[in-house]
Amino acid sequence: MASGRERRAEAETFTARLKKQWHRVRVGVRRAAVDYFRGNGSDWIALVGLLLTVPLIAAATLANSVWFSPSALVLPVVVGGLLLRPASLLGLYAAAATALIVESVQLGPYTEGPSRVTPGVVLVVAACGFFGLLLAQFRSRVGVPWRRGGTMLFDLRERIRVQSKLPDLPGGWHREMALRPAGGQSFSGDFVVAARTNGGRTLEVVLTDVSGKGMDAGSRALLLSGAFGGLLGSLPPHAFLPAANGYLLRQDWDEGFATSIHLVLDLDSGDYELYSAGHPPGLQLSAGTGRWEEKAAEGPLLGVYDGAQFDPVKGSLRPGDVLMLFTDGLVETADRDIVEGIDRLTGEADRYVAGGFHGAAWHLIEAVAKDVNDDRALLLICREGPTAATPR
Repeated sequence: MASGRERRAEAETFTARLKKQWHRVRVGVRRAAVDYFRGNGSDWIALVGLLLTVPLIAAATLANSVWFSPSALVLPVVVGGLLLRPASLLGLYAAAATALIVESVQLGPYTEGPSRVTPGVVLVVAACGFFGLLLAQFRSRVGVPWRRGGTMLFDLRERIRVQSKLPDLPGGWHREMALRPAGGQSFSGDFVVAARTNGGRTLEVVLTDVSGKGMDAGSRALLLSGAFGGLLGSLPPHAFLPAANGYLLRQDWDEGFATSIHLVLDLDSGDYELYSAGHPPGLQLSAGTGRWEEKAAEGPLLGVYDGAQFDPVKGSLRPGDVLMLFTDGLVETADRDIVEGIDRLTGEADRYVAGGFHGAAWHLIEAVAKDVNDDRALLLICREGPTAATPR
């Protein structure tokens, strides 16, 4: 009993209580900072910090107006436009206006010499404040603070990348995918969804090209990739494109169409079906002849009209064969038609016949359509086996 009372007494000492209070303060500040940068917390920390910089800038200007111009007050105004909510921003603007008034009174009329508060300085600070307020109002309406916006874009990009990841294949098969958005952006209107169905014996891959390119098509590509990923494997292969077409029609977008190609591959036998919705044909390399053959299925664009029919083309991948699927950005440009583009693609692909296609997808895009201002995607499915014959 005595030892227990001594421990309680020790815990209730002034030092122990101080440590507890300091711990609570640290935890509270940490939580506030995390909430703030997640966009959930108050912006009072940023407001206090910016309010403190205003008198510091004003004092530096009064001490040496040559090195510290009155227009330096534009700095907290611009930062506030990025960090603060509209109501807090008005408080910062009031502090900046007060500082300008004090500077103009202390420095004297601008007609008596340089480095004073001129009408131009007032106009610049006011213009920056006006545009900062517009940005803050826009963020407030959208509900996404600037500090959260970059995180959201990164998250969207990663979700598209994860959804486009191809599943592992059994021994004897190789797959790879390369995607290059237009203009070097992080978002693309081309995407892939894939899954192994039928107990893992079947590989289903859907390569889709949404109308538009780059950032303009990225949001629609994300929505469609999620929807198509849910449909894939949940419906029989022949019902996938009709369901995708119906989903796209229900969105009622101004630019609501897309092209898509759906591969259904039996990993045991190598037999496959290829369904197309207005997409460029697939290309199959025969290991026996070393020649490329177009595999063109029939079907209209997705999102154009209801009740569309999609008829498959059938084929088989034997050991050494390669199936190549791609979007039109890889083979078709303003100064090159699709036939010429396919010839160029197959010509470059012939370089990899003897050594194998491992790592070839990225290099093929670089060789065929490096500087094309369009989204480009290339998918390779290889059934590994004896070295293919020399193309002729």
